[in-house]
Amino acid sequence: MKLDIRIREKTRIVELERDGASWRVRLDRQARDAHAVEIAPGIYSVLLDGRPHDVCITPAPDGALTIQTGAQEFRAEVLDPRAWQGRKHGALEAEGRQPVAAPMPGKIVRVLVQAGEEIAAGQGLLVVEAMKMQNEICSPKSGVVEKILVREGQAVNTGDVLAWVS
Repeated sequence: MKLDIRIREKTRIVELERDGASWRVRLDRQARDAHAVEIAPGIYSVLLDGRPHDVCITPAPDGALTIQTGAQEFRAEVLDPRAWQGRKHGALEAEGRQPVAAPMPGKIVRVLVQAGEEIAAGQGLLVVEAMKMQNEICSPKSGVVEKILVREGQAVNTGDVLAWVS
């Protein structure tokens, strides 16, 4: 799938190719060492030129996307939005009751929401520290936090269910 994406007033050509359960990525037609895996709806683990990045993609009401990675946040526009919205993996929001799982082993350093709280898709729920980096775990959908299953200071493993959103 080839997309023209405008980020910071510059149009970039992003090519995505499915490779089993993961994605191969080319940027501006240049061969780069890039590999991406969707670890939860809207949350991707990206290995770019050997450096890991956790990326959270959240739709904005105007159809643009907010992309968060580390402390940086970008606004992106897909110039042909039909290409993004018409794809199964481009779904902007999960539906139904959703578990929120730990994308990596680490320690819960902050719980940002409480059970019963209304939240938006992409909103931060928890912060997990792994390898001295803090990673915000975002909600896969708008809804209500049904349960928080962890507490600050608790160690978690990859795949552990941290919360439920309904």
